[in-house]
Amino acid sequence: MNIISSKDNEVIKNIRKLKEKKYRDLQNEYIVEGIKLIKEAIEENAKIKLIVICEECLKEKIIDKNLLYEIAKYECIYVTEKVFNLISDVKAPQGILSVIEKNNKEEQINYNEDIIIVLDGIQDPGNLGTILRTVDSANLKQIIVSSDTADCYNPKVVRSTMGAIFRVNVIETEDLIQTLKNIKKHKYDIVVTSLETENSIYDIKYNKKVIVIGNESKGVSKEIQELADQKVKIPMLGKTESLNASVATAIIVYEYVRTEKLKLN
Repeated sequence: MNIISSKDNEVIKNIRKLKEKKYRDLQNEYIVEGIKLIKEAIEENAKIKLIVICEECLKEKIIDKNLLYEIAKYECIYVTEKVFNLISDVKAPQGILSVIEKNNKEEQINYNEDIIIVLDGIQDPGNLGTILRTVDSANLKQIIVSSDTADCYNPKVVRSTMGAIFRVNVIETEDLIQTLKNIKKHKYDIVVTSLETENSIYDIKYNKKVIVIGNESKGVSKEIQELADQKVKIPMLGKTESLNASVATAIIVYEYVRTEKLKLN
């Protein structure tokens, strides 16, 4: 078994580059790290290009035999602990990571879904990952993100999705306003979250709706506010004026689940 021990190895240098968004975009690849996420990537038939295993991980038998059997079906390389720590993005790595092709080949919007979640400038990776996880939990298969939203394939985002990144089609748009105008042609209403309204999220019907979630500090941009068919807010009973973007998204998504999905069961 050949073990890579040099940080100057070309494969290692290319993997290290994937820590930066510009190279993830250029290569259309991203890094997934940890036993649980790689196991889920295999189960979800993600397009795994390469698996990297630390030699210490094998010596300590951290990976169970069944997973090793599945991993052996893919291209694998083995590296020293020192080299693995250079390509890892976590403080206490488990000794295994993979390079995966992005799940964004399908740029076409699916107009068969009742609601479409759109993110307008979300910046916090933790928020973004949680939103993707929430979308997946409601069995929604896509999300649209503006070009100024944080990168969905950022390692921290990927970890916080807990595997949702493999199931949700991420559609990034350079011109969010034009994208929304095109969606409106398919008889969807644009719904934005806003503090400047008396309308509640409990007052609308969640069929053929685009729900736009705005930036954590600035909210939904003015141009999109002007394009909206409806403005809604989450009622606040205490003194807090607003909620974290991921919390607000979860409340709205599960109001859709409660009113449109559960009543069908």
